[in-house]
Amino acid sequence: MSAESCGHATMAGPALGVPGGRRWGRDAVLVGWVVLVATVVAAALNLLVPPDSVWHVSDHWITLLGKIMCYAICALALDMIWGYSGILSLGHGLFFALGGYVMGMYLMRQIGTDGNYGSELPDFMVFLDWKELPWHWALSDSFAATLLLIVLVPGLLAWVFGYFAFRSRIQGVYFSIITQALTFAAMLLFYRNETGFGGNNGFTDFKRIVGFPITASETRVALLALTGLALVGCYAVSRWLVGSKFGRVLQAIRDAESRVMFCGYDPLSYKLAVWTLSAIMCAVAGALYVPQVGIINPREMSPAASIEIAVWVAVGGRGTLVGPLVGAFAVNGAKSWLTVLAPEVWLYVLGALFVAVTLWMPDGLVGLARRWAQRLLGGRQP
Repeated sequence: MSAESCGHATMAGPALGVPGGRRWGRDAVLVGWVVLVATVVAAALNLLVPPDSVWHVSDHWITLLGKIMCYAICALALDMIWGYSGILSLGHGLFFALGGYVMGMYLMRQIGTDGNYGSELPDFMVFLDWKELPWHWALSDSFAATLLLIVLVPGLLAWVFGYFAFRSRIQGVYFSIITQALTFAAMLLFYRNETGFGGNNGFTDFKRIVGFPITASETRVALLALTGLALVGCYAVSRWLVGSKFGRVLQAIRDAESRVMFCGYDPLSYKLAVWTLSAIMCAVAGALYVPQVGIINPREMSPAASIEIAVWVAVGGRGTLVGPLVGAFAVNGAKSWLTVLAPEVWLYVLGALFVAVTLWMPDGLVGLARRWAQRLLGGRQP
């Protein structure tokens, strides 16, 4: 094989929406403006408009918007490894939950003596007759250490797991099954009371974060703003990566891993890097999710939770980066509406939506929109 063909294998644009330099910059700016404007408008309507006004945005909607933004970060993280690397993970709920648990431990320590038992220990530990904090709670009273552990704990777990999995050349459905098994095992572990993670109930009843009341409107708006900034930052980094040489090599690995190895590239290091980055993004989303929703428990590690992340990516359009954001907002927006209007039919609607996308919209909502735009533009690329 010639050097020219090797260069083509690693640097040619793939079929799944690889933008050029100008386009990825334009897309990142557009997504950034949409998210930031939505955040600013929602915050202003919550804080500046009287509650009795029809234009007032309640704390409930602020929380819902922040929660869906956290889900969008998870979908974006999965698209980095599934859409651009060809690695389908059905265990990303684990990394999301780990980030949430690290933040939840800090929030539980912030309760102090305001709990039901008036003890410095969390209420569930007092109920279980614990006398002192377990060793893994040692740094939970430090916000700086919490921020560090949100990155290190899921990142280290992902790196170790990914190293052995990718070195063993585990691929396809086998990798998906192993990631789901890992998540399920972690869920069973966190359900146990003796592990010190709250058992079935997890962590809840938070009072404050860095000294501010966690239920105050100002705090909720601040958390929403941080989540919006995190989403924009993750999107910009992801866009930059997939448009760089690193991203082109990832896409070549997805399409022809053996050929990439023949050209002298090491797939292990590339896959391990994007896998670890994806896990950290999910953990950051989980850490932002917990103070806004007010609870974290082992159900966030359930297999269904991880599968649902894949559904968001598929519905929006994998391999596009913007598609997972659209999918996360569309699916979760519909879920919030239908679970109130007709909760018994929501799962059937979700299943039907996934089947419809698989059969008739393999490129998702974004792919459908692009095809319509091309027709309107007379075949020209939008």
